Amino acid sequence: MPILSFLALPQDGGMEQLCNDLSAMEYCEIIPAENQEVIVLVTDTPDVEAEKNLQKSLKNLPSLQSLSMTFGHNAEQ
Repeated sequence: MPILSFLALPQDGGMEQLCNDLSAMEYCEIIPAENQEVIVLVTDTPDVEAEKNLQKSLKNLPSLQSLSMTFGHNAEQ
């Protein structure tokens, strides 16, 4: 069960769209900053394969400018 957290930065002016996109994705929970255009994204997937698929989906989001991992833990290791 991989649990990861990231700082997600939207494309210019795309904070609302990125929040909507991430909220709609399975295994994702977001915490948007109140005074900056940054989102804390926490993912909790059931297995490594689901995590790989989620990462592919995240990389293809047009509303996402950058994604920086801040924490990672895999209980299966």
